[in-house]
Amino acid sequence: MIEVLIAIFLVAIAVASLVAASGSLTQANGAGAELSTAEFLIEQVRELTDLLPVIDPEEGKDTFGAEEGSLLNYDDVDDFEGASFNPPITSDREVLNDFSAYTQQVTVENISQSDFQQVVLDHDSNFVRVTVKVLLNGNEISSSSWIRTNY
Repeated sequence: MIEVLIAIFLVAIAVASLVAASGSLTQANGAGAELSTAEFLIEQVRELTDLLPVIDPEEGKDTFGAEEGSLLNYDDVDDFEGASFNPPITSDREVLNDFSAYTQQVTVENISQSDFQQVVLDHDSNFVRVTVKVLLNGNEISSSSWIRTNY
């Protein structure tokens, strides 16, 4: 009888350990899925802006920021300065309504030609840094920056 009680006790400990491990793995899997989604959303903005010129082809250097009122009319990278997309968008400018808990925030800054960490006045350099932050329910979960040249 004592042997059966000890065996039941050991099985109970093993089951409790498996349940605790399963909960931790489920939580880690959820965090991984959120991070993967954030990286996907960053890449969507990168793909969208990669093919656009940095400076407006029509307005030139007169305006830094959106000259057009709508995302569909953004025709250069500096149009995205200060843009925030909730629900987020794809590289085809389509809205991802199923991801409405996520927000893409875009910052475009002119940076020094000799020091990429130093921000300079708008159109005072041939280089810009594009930064995309992805927020989930208002909390930043990922960000990425890249540098573009006007040429």
